[in-house]
Amino acid sequence: MLLAQLTSFVEIARTGNLSRAAEALFVTQPALTSRLQALERELGSDLFVRTRRGMRLTETGKAFLPYAVRALETVGEGRRLVTEIERGGAGELAIGAAPAVSTYVLPALLKEFHDAHPKVRLSVRTGHSEEVLEMVLRGQVEVGLTRELRHPEIVGEPVYEDELVLVANRDHPFAQRVVIRMEDLGSEELILFDRTSSYHDLTNALFRAAGVEPAGVMELDNIDAAKKMVQQGLGVALLPHTAVAAELDAGSLRAVVIAGAEPVRRQIVAIRRRDSGPPAGLAAAFMRTLAASGAMPAGRGGA
Repeated sequence: MLLAQLTSFVEIARTGNLSRAAEALFVTQPALTSRLQALERELGSDLFVRTRRGMRLTETGKAFLPYAVRALETVGEGRRLVTEIERGGAGELAIGAAPAVSTYVLPALLKEFHDAHPKVRLSVRTGHSEEVLEMVLRGQVEVGLTRELRHPEIVGEPVYEDELVLVANRDHPFAQRVVIRMEDLGSEELILFDRTSSYHDLTNALFRAAGVEPAGVMELDNIDAAKKMVQQGLGVALLPHTAVAAELDAGSLRAVVIAGAEPVRRQIVAIRRRDSGPPAGLAAAFMRTLAASGAMPAGRGGA
């Protein structure tokens, strides 16, 4: 049963005349008749009776008409939904995000995206960057927000650069000094918030460059726990600036400047499957929100 056949049937029923229906549908009368006859053959019943006044529905035609109308309306709704999805106005978008991004950056972005696209259903999955990469590769999320990763099957868009800052509590001796020396860290307990190799590499590189080892290391699995340990004076930590901005502003944590140390930065990127092609629909709308928010440079292509 073809859509054109249902459209023809409904239009003939509406006008009660073959020629007027053909004119409304921009087809010839023989073509319209052919469509109607094909539909009647498929249903095994006549839908109209020809009269001097035109086409009159049979009892079967009257019974079938509301279902044909409903079918056309459903297809029309589907078309409108597809158009909305392509424009980023409706549908469902699944996003994956690393912990620091999902906690301190993503909420404001999603609020902005939701305000602009209230009909879109949003779902968020979190995990370490490597886990989010797997979500993207498996098609479980359409966009992942992670630290910069390299994989032949993904493309990434720069989102923002997050600096890792050394923080201590406000009563720590470091908080009373403008600058400390790298070797001063040799007597400190270092608190780590992430057990992934990338974070360890960044942290260890800072100490190795100065030939310093901390007095001890406390390993945790989340940033909030690390912040609380620092606030209790149990050590110092190298944490993302986005994660400690509020505490630095409030004064409950103090940023510690290390003389001669290069800033430690992580590039945060939005990753997608390479075979998904250029961003389209909801993914494109979300990327536009990232760009409009100022978090991501506008006008850059996937790389």
